[in-house]
Amino acid sequence: MRIKDCNWKMVEEYLRHDDRAVLPLGSIEQHAGLSLAVDATLSEAVAVQAAQPLGVPVFPAQPYGFTPTYMAYPGTMTLRLETLLAVLRDLIGSLHAHGFRRVLIVNGHGGNNGAGSLLQELGRELPGMQLRWHNWWAAPRTIGFVHETDPQASHASWMENFAGLTRLEGVSQPASPKPLVDYARMALMSPQAKREYLGDGCYGGHYEKDEATMTRLWNIAVDETREQIEAPWLDSE
Repeated sequence: MRIKDCNWKMVEEYLRHDDRAVLPLGSIEQHAGLSLAVDATLSEAVAVQAAQPLGVPVFPAQPYGFTPTYMAYPGTMTLRLETLLAVLRDLIGSLHAHGFRRVLIVNGHGGNNGAGSLLQELGRELPGMQLRWHNWWAAPRTIGFVHETDPQASHASWMENFAGLTRLEGVSQPASPKPLVDYARMALMSPQAKREYLGDGCYGGHYEKDEATMTRLWNIAVDETREQIEAPWLDSE
């Protein structure tokens, strides 16, 4: 269930019988011809669909993440890493204060992974708190299907191009695939040099796929995310 569809009394009642919650995490950054909000949109959408049959609440995505190397692309918004850590600390602390004890972070942006180590620290500081980090797009079966379908697929390619979620009306995608970028070379670049190297911002692969392929990818991602919610946790206090 989506927290946006609940009032406080409903959450209080839920906590009488369950202490799980899902917190999506994204970023606002360039994704070639796709929405700037790809990472926030998809992390929340996959979390909502995964949690729905379980009745576990999903909070609105924390939309802003750590993405300084895209700042040459207008519309990108970045937090400093220390700011992201502080925001996550406050959000997880709020969940703990209300009685949530088993929390899945569904992350939609690779640049946020530096904040994943915070979970171990908070697990020690907050009594009874269990925290799990899930990069939904990089889960084994999800990324396995992507690479089987298109070995060059990466950031801002078809694997993030979903109708009704991240695809923009009136924006046409290139018909030809893009060769995969040189990650090692790109890691040394300034934001402006990175923009000059990437051009439109896609890292490689086809720009779009047929709806049957997209539906299959989405279903795999939802299933793997649901497995993380249902996976064994320690006995809660």
